[in-house]
Amino acid sequence: MASLSTASLARIAASSRSAAVARSAATRLASLALINNRITSLQRSSSSLATSKEQQAIQRIAEKRQDAFLGGGEKRIAAQHAKGKLTARERIELLLDIGSFREYDAFVEHQCVDFGMDESHITGDGVVTGYGTINGRLVYVFSQDFTVYGGSLSKMHAQKICKIMDQAVLVGAPVIGLNDSGGARIQEGVDSLAGYADIFQRNVDASGVVPQISVIMGPCAGGAVYSPALTDFTLMVRDTSYLFVTGPDVIKAVTHEEVTQEDLGGAKPHTTKSGVAHLAFDNDVEALAKVRQFVDFLPLSNRHEVPVRPTADPIDRVDPVLNTIVPADSTKAYDMKEVISRICDDGEFFEVMPDYAKNMVIGFSRLDGQTVGIIANQPLISSGVLDINSSVKAARFVRFLDAFNIPILTFVDVPGFLPGVQQEHGGIIKHGAKLLYAYAEATTPKITVITRKAYGGAYDVMSSKHLKGDMNYSWPTGEIAVMGAKGAVEIIFRHAKDKSQAEAEYIAKFANPLPAAQRGFVDDILLPSTTRETIIRDLKMLKSKDRKPPTKKHGNIPL
Repeated sequence: MASLSTASLARIAASSRSAAVARSAATRLASLALINNRITSLQRSSSSLATSKEQQAIQRIAEKRQDAFLGGGEKRIAAQHAKGKLTARERIELLLDIGSFREYDAFVEHQCVDFGMDESHITGDGVVTGYGTINGRLVYVFSQDFTVYGGSLSKMHAQKICKIMDQAVLVGAPVIGLNDSGGARIQEGVDSLAGYADIFQRNVDASGVVPQISVIMGPCAGGAVYSPALTDFTLMVRDTSYLFVTGPDVIKAVTHEEVTQEDLGGAKPHTTKSGVAHLAFDNDVEALAKVRQFVDFLPLSNRHEVPVRPTADPIDRVDPVLNTIVPADSTKAYDMKEVISRICDDGEFFEVMPDYAKNMVIGFSRLDGQTVGIIANQPLISSGVLDINSSVKAARFVRFLDAFNIPILTFVDVPGFLPGVQQEHGGIIKHGAKLLYAYAEATTPKITVITRKAYGGAYDVMSSKHLKGDMNYSWPTGEIAVMGAKGAVEIIFRHAKDKSQAEAEYIAKFANPLPAAQRGFVDDILLPSTTRETIIRDLKMLKSKDRKPPTKKHGNIPL
């Protein structure tokens, strides 16, 4: 088993397009030997035991533990590797710090006696659960084992997952689920459905209390999909993971549509079209390496401080490029991601949902070592306009950041909401209101920088001072107005003979940051190169912010 596991991991690591990921995997290859060494040790200790009653009991326990480590057996493990997938235990060993995993309920078995299940018992019942550390920080994890009954969920399987979720909430630590399951265990009937509902309830109870991350590393279909949907972030592995409520066969029978599993519920449609998944990776190794990097940005719970990582990047670093990064011609685009990377620590930006609603950029970065969440319009895509998908994408992210008191940094260059019949009939009013609601409700520190356009209602929505923004700034290139100069002139000066003079007059009066600054709607007009130092000082000042929302059961966000 040792050579097969190591060879499989090495092959997957070698196929990774990321050299950093491959190096990370290579350094962690030795961790897989822990499993095999432990099995070998158990085998040796079992054979060396004498035949006294007490020693027989110990031997039986050792054998059961060995069975749990083998899961569905060598043949099924080989089949898993043949698909380019790691086993449940191999995934945990790669995800967590070496030697940190403490397993729960290794001896659990299903209690079903129907349809011949009383004659088939596999120790562990298809899921490995417990806790460990990632870079020294506590996390709880469950990893479904496809080699055991196809990873199907039984009553006891669900009970194991619920136990670690309950304890994660109790102590305050993230929950990471590695999903690889064929769905409900049909032989258990309603017990299996009850198990799913128990997990769903835990997902809801844990929401906003501890971060929840779902990594889809195999099939996840039917009712099983709603647990990842309830978690904060869903990650997928390309070509080996699938998410759908009803599969291709059912769809063909009901609607006569023909579609493959990959086209229906693979990583590509869910990261580019549906927005169900946040990130996709080439293989198990890359996915687990990225989860380790991702978790470093997150607080352990809503009771813990936002993590801080030491940095050598100076607080007062000045970047002159920022002074000219916004084109003088307001119709020309620029890359907002470059603005972000030039301001944040060491140019690091961990983008979330990079392939969905690309006109809105969201993700995590650090300023003076402190985690911040970033929301920004992207002028390169549709001029950074707000539409249905971008509004929903940003709104959910804002609510996550606020739930864990992660400061929100917003960069604004927005010409307004996207016009069109499709947008109106699709509910742009309702969906745009989600982003408005999320920003208005957020009590975490909120800092906003207007880099260029801030037109119409979109100006209000993008964390304006009117939505209790803490610090709001504009660059000299800021244009804060009801609409663009050309559109305004067509209305205000529609009878004027010299439209160009009228346009210049409008720009001088409204299409600049001074009117907003004179009214206190922006706190200052910044030289772009000094933005980093200004934001870092504000974050330090806002560290003790304590704004409480009005007393109520909950608001009624326009879902």
